[in-house]
Amino acid sequence: MTPAGSGPGAPDAGELVFRGRDRYRPSPAHLALVLLVPAVEAAATIRGLGLTGALWLAGGTFAFIGLGLALARRSFSAVGPGGITVCWGFGRGRTHPWQEIRWIDVRTTKAEGGTASQVRMFLADGRRRALPGLADSPLYPSPDFEEQYRRILARWELSTEESGRVRPRRQLRDRIPPTVAGYLVALVLVPLGTLVFLLTR
Repeated sequence: MTPAGSGPGAPDAGELVFRGRDRYRPSPAHLALVLLVPAVEAAATIRGLGLTGALWLAGGTFAFIGLGLALARRSFSAVGPGGITVCWGFGRGRTHPWQEIRWIDVRTTKAEGGTASQVRMFLADGRRRALPGLADSPLYPSPDFEEQYRRILARWELSTEESGRVRPRRQLRDRIPPTVAGYLVALVLVPLGTLVFLLTR
């Protein structure tokens, strides 16, 4: 957590601000892995797509990964008197007033080498929103995660009536780890991208 800053997309001063750029700092090993994925992809597809096609596919994968990392670093959650502002890297984010927030909890799932935890909120219309910058995982550990969560929970309880707090029912997607969800998306996007490329050659 850091004090509020200035400039485009910055929250107002006096809020509790949790920035992605303070958490998502890839190590040299992580950066090497990011470079390795497109290289392996290119080597695996060069026979079917040719050198040019394999390089385009690898370049697209690298750009997709780079965009994801850039947005993660620009993301933030800001907890203030008016509610919680969530920004996933685009613009100034969206503020959800306290009266719209029915519940706040932590989603914990199994991850490689341990567990991953993410603070999330449930809105009155049934939607749920993860809070960027408020997570703990083996890849990006957050030693003060529990303290951060308690501070947000205390602010929410002070800003809402007990009658307006409703615990949501557990759903299937609550049991799917984020890493598994990411693998499923990749399994769909990569073959789809390859098919589109082959059909448009």
